[in-house]
Amino acid sequence: MSNSVRYAKVFKALGNTTRLSIMLKVLKSPYVCNADTSAENTDIISQATCVGTIAAEFNYSLPTISRHLKELKDSGLIKMYKSGNRIFVEPDMDTLCGVKEFINTL
Repeated sequence: MSNSVRYAKVFKALGNTTRLSIMLKVLKSPYVCNADTSAENTDIISQATCVGTIAAEFNYSLPTISRHLKELKDSGLIKMYKSGNRIFVEPDMDTLCGVKEFINTL
């Protein structure tokens, strides 16, 4: 996939106000899942944002938030991990650095 196609997906994903808001919340991480505030710093739970925590901050159902997260994941902006019965989200810093470099070349 060419860089222009790759970054077009990124900008399209961020063009939706809900996805942009979700992305900003993910970038303000780490904050832990509402259910577990005792995680160690090396634990993924303390380094990533729980999907349930994200959903609780929006006035949308969990399936709607999940659909927005899928768009962000498919564009390469976030990574998602499953741990037990929770799903955690963190920014994909490689993609974000690439977007920064791409914008600097414009």
